Parts: sequence; structure tokens; C-alpha cells
Amino acid sequence: MSSIPSFKQTVKDVSAQTRRLRETQPDLMTAFSQLATAGTRDGALPHKTRELVALGIAIAGRCDDCIGFHVQTLVKLGITRAELEDVLGTAIYMGGGPSLMYATHALAAFDEFSS
Repeated sequence: MSSIPSFKQTVKDVSAQTRRLRETQPDLMTAFSQLATAGTRDGALPHKTRELVALGIAIAGRCDDCIGFHVQTLVKLGITRAELEDVLGTAIYMGGGPSLMYATHALAAFDEFSS
């Protein structure tokens, strides 16, 4: 059995739980949503570049849920496998062996969301 999760299922499950939090913690979740929007919208860097940075941080932070959401968004934004592999290379450079392990998760997520 693989230790790499189904990223489509992960994103679905986390989304369901965050919807529940929106009901019980609306102020917090609205603020988080605004933060996410502000942190990824086009500015000096385009949205796609900012999502690539977020993915690198997700890999370094060893957050499979975050990897799932950011790769899903990047696929929707038209990322190529070569672009993904470049950002993975930088994440591995900065995070060493543990980042290498989570970079493989990002590749699996890309394959899953691209299919």
C-alpha cells in the first residue's frame, strides 16, 4: 500500500471539513479566505508564480493537504510538468531529503489532477 494519499480525495475531505468550520467559525474562515486571496492574486508576481512559491513552502512544511490544494490550483492555471519539476528542484535544494520525499507527493498530485 502506498503512503502517498489520493490527492483528489484529500482535497475533497479537507474541503468538507473547512465548510463545517465556515459554519462554526465564520469570521475566522472569512479572514483566512481573504488572506489566501491576497497572498496569491496577481501583483508584481503573477498568480501562477505565487502558487509555485506556496507549493515550495508546502513541500518544505511537509503538508500533503497543502500540496494537494496548490497542485490542483496550478493544474487549473496550466502548469507544465517541466515548471513543476523546476519548483520541486528548488524545494529539494532548500529542504534536502525530507523535501525530496514530499516532492514525490507533488508529482503524484500533478499526475492525479492532470488525468
